[in-house]
Amino acid sequence: MRVLIAPDKFAGTLTAVEAAQAIADGWARHAPADELDLAPMADGGPGFVDVLHATLGGEISGVTITGPHHQRVPGAVLTLGDRAWVESAQACGLTLTGGERAESATTWGVGELVMHALEAGATDVVVGLGGSGTNDGGAGLLGALGATADRPLDAGATGLEGITTVDLGPARARVAEATLTCASDVDSPLTGLFGATKTFGPQKGIDEDRLAIVDALLEQLAAATDRRVALAKGAGAAGGLGFALLLLGATRRPGFDVVADALDLARRARAADLVLTGEGAFDFSSRSGKVPYGVATVAAEALRPCVALAGQVLVGAREMRALGVESAYSLVDLVGEEQALGDPAGSLARLAERVARTWSR
Repeated sequence: MRVLIAPDKFAGTLTAVEAAQAIADGWARHAPADELDLAPMADGGPGFVDVLHATLGGEISGVTITGPHHQRVPGAVLTLGDRAWVESAQACGLTLTGGERAESATTWGVGELVMHALEAGATDVVVGLGGSGTNDGGAGLLGALGATADRPLDAGATGLEGITTVDLGPARARVAEATLTCASDVDSPLTGLFGATKTFGPQKGIDEDRLAIVDALLEQLAAATDRRVALAKGAGAAGGLGFALLLLGATRRPGFDVVADALDLARRARAADLVLTGEGAFDFSSRSGKVPYGVATVAAEALRPCVALAGQVLVGAREMRALGVESAYSLVDLVGEEQALGDPAGSLARLAERVARTWSR
């Protein structure tokens, strides 16, 4: 039997690469003769570069970049031929903010990652968006690439107060010879009721009474650059990083599609008899661009059953079927929350072994 193993990360415990290996280890205990194809997945957020490197190979270049509060942080650029992939979470991820205010956090380091990719000779740069702790409309990225303004571009959203002019010419010239793609599953515009601030600001620590104020700051940035671009789908991704990249001529693609195409997931699903996926919490929000729903969709198109392994399963059978998943199995239900957190890889392997008893021939 051929089994395609395509999980997302289990946030806070396992990377997607680690999760895929744990599932494979457990499955092989029960069904050692099965052929296992590991395809760890990502949607543009944390783990984007690692997942692509694990499957595609290529060269990883370690770089030091500016973090969200001007600390120096490690980053990586993956290059293969004339294409490069970078991950915004490495430069401005929520885990890097240290509890400091998102309003003052900058995306400058993401611009530095793009610069490193260009300097490495890439003419096709893909920027994974997701998991950011910033909300500056991508002003930092623009500044790092050479844009100038009548307000500081490296001081987060608060630095944008009163901004009226932005010269994008130097930044656009810097990327003129390259094709830019932003990989994101977020459809939000930059501002407004469904924009970056009001949709994602609270989870980044922006207080309720500050949401309208910060949204107005991004509106000032839009007025100083291009209001039409601010209304585009994906402009609100990663606190407005999508907006900045779109201003520079980037094309937006769903992050899952970028990874699935790079990994040739559709072909690998057709070659399998069963597709496995997973994530930390499998709930109905998984339909909103998350990896399990994407994998289940690919499996359905290949006429293959899809089974999910998750830290917690928070949907019933009807919702599960609506997501395209035949069955879903919970790590916490099997070993308990303490064990699941204390030994996530071992616990996931145990769950996979149990699932194999049902699904392997």
